[in-house]
Amino acid sequence: MKFISLLTLFATQIAVAEIPRTADGHPDLSGFFDVATITPMERPEEMAEKVSITREDAIKLEQERAARRAAANEASDPNRGAPPDGGSVGGYNGFWLDAGENRIVVNGEYRTSIITTPENGRRPELISDWGKAEAAALVEDFTHRPGVAWWLDETGTGPFDNMEQRPLRERCLMGFGPVAGPPVFPSVYNNHKRIVQTEDAIMILAEMVHDARVIRLNAEHKPDHMRTWMGDSVGHWEGDTLVVDTTNFNATPALTSADENLHVVETFRRVDAETLMYTFMVHDETVWAEPWGGEYPWPQTQEKVYEYACHEGNYALGNIMRGARLLESEHPSAQASAGEE
Repeated sequence: MKFISLLTLFATQIAVAEIPRTADGHPDLSGFFDVATITPMERPEEMAEKVSITREDAIKLEQERAARRAAANEASDPNRGAPPDGGSVGGYNGFWLDAGENRIVVNGEYRTSIITTPENGRRPELISDWGKAEAAALVEDFTHRPGVAWWLDETGTGPFDNMEQRPLRERCLMGFGPVAGPPVFPSVYNNHKRIVQTEDAIMILAEMVHDARVIRLNAEHKPDHMRTWMGDSVGHWEGDTLVVDTTNFNATPALTSADENLHVVETFRRVDAETLMYTFMVHDETVWAEPWGGEYPWPQTQEKVYEYACHEGNYALGNIMRGARLLESEHPSAQASAGEE
């Protein structure tokens, strides 16, 4: 028994030595990370409470995804015609997307979703009218509408009346996902993060929209009236795990449907010299029926975080507003008013 204990102690010391540490003895979280993964945030309903799948099934899903991506990357037909009148012109082709190639593996399991709480791996029921409205607006953003000013047929404020009504991601103010957090979610592209660590703070730079999030260590939260999109993040070490508590969000956090009552608890832990394990738990009792959260690894990469020049050259936002004005001028009500004049 003593011989086994000594071997266990020796193995533990080797494992600890393999984790990079800072001068003050804490795990060194700094570096570049690529969090892209094809594992969905929410578990497909047909998988019910199935937390993981076999390696063979995971490889099959990865191969199917690779085949779809290859097809999406095929050259466009230069002789193709214009889309039908009022039809969608489409978006980026597959070349511009980078959602990863692999499923996440946690404790040797190929996970079916990033969310693990509740047990069904899906976000809980929305109980907030505001949250439901924002979730519906997000779906509407990606739902094709006929090329007419449909909002003039409805009561209330239209979605294109002024630029400040447009989503933060569309205005290049925050990345969608949310990619910078909290919590931090993978996205369809620009999934690189850079962590810079000091004794007093940790900065996480997201590649998308170059959001820089600063986590103050061993500090008190700011006064309640000081609120921002990413909230106020305060961290402390519990052994080798960094625990981050974030409050003080404004009314429109990056997390879809959340409100100013959002409270997020995250952990960052060095698994080895090449991997961080990230966990998150979302609390917002005015929006969701119960807390929810999940976990996924952050693999280190030799790639760099490049400039994301969105706001500096966001001519698309101006085109969106000009397009709305054009559609409004073609609406029957505008035509009738012009006829009366």
